[in-house]
Amino acid sequence: MPYRKAHYFIALTLVVIVIGFWGSYFQPFSSVPLAFHVHAGTAIAWVVLLLFQHWSIHNRKRHLHKTAGLLSLALFPFLIVGFVMIVNTSAVAFIESEERGAFSLGPSFGLSMLFAIIAYLVLYYLALRHKRNVFLHSGYMLTTPLVLFESPFSRIMLKYLPFMIFTGSDFPQRILDAIAISMGLSIAFAIWLYRRDKKYGTPFLVAAVLMALQAVSMLAGAHSEWVREAFRRYAEIPEAMTIVVGFLLGAAVSWAGYRSSGQRPTSNPAAAAT
Repeated sequence: MPYRKAHYFIALTLVVIVIGFWGSYFQPFSSVPLAFHVHAGTAIAWVVLLLFQHWSIHNRKRHLHKTAGLLSLALFPFLIVGFVMIVNTSAVAFIESEERGAFSLGPSFGLSMLFAIIAYLVLYYLALRHKRNVFLHSGYMLTTPLVLFESPFSRIMLKYLPFMIFTGSDFPQRILDAIAISMGLSIAFAIWLYRRDKKYGTPFLVAAVLMALQAVSMLAGAHSEWVREAFRRYAEIPEAMTIVVGFLLGAAVSWAGYRSSGQRPTSNPAAAAT
């Protein structure tokens, strides 16, 4: 089985999530909005499920691994819904800040979350599509925590590791810089994994490109009036509609990926291990 030590990175991601969001989510747990509960719950469940999948396949418990895979199909649409609900929360905060005449990073956050959603849709679909190739399947699944890593780790940098924000910028740009640097670390890690094994490292290269697009769009959108106008228009869309669309996108990827994996012939001897 490839990536035998991947459980260390997955576990690290869980630790980073808890530390990064301790003060803003876990500590005031009972008073945070529903959107944060949905996003946090589905994201943590996804990482835990990924950790279980890694443990089960490396301990030759293939029936448990397959069961976890089926659970991921059901969880994925709700994971996308969680992302959408955070975008909606950012949109509401942006409109309220404009009414007060205050500057808001909402459009940048919204654009960043949009690219995170795209990354998840692409990476999970490819993981399912290549289910019969153990190297590509596991590679694409293991890229998904990288997309989650940047948000909590940027908060850790802002609170505990300020020296890592080398730009020397002030608020609010400092927040964006911290997120971009955190993304840069994830991108560098993905590229390093790709260079270690270019034959089967394509998932990490794809993830690096998607995260780079996310970082560039977030930084470029901070002061772009057309991005802010697009976010104003997005805020006018009924929240229920955006949630339904997000769920349907996630469900479509789960269904399409599952169908494509079932129709693809085995092209790699290692595929028998999945």
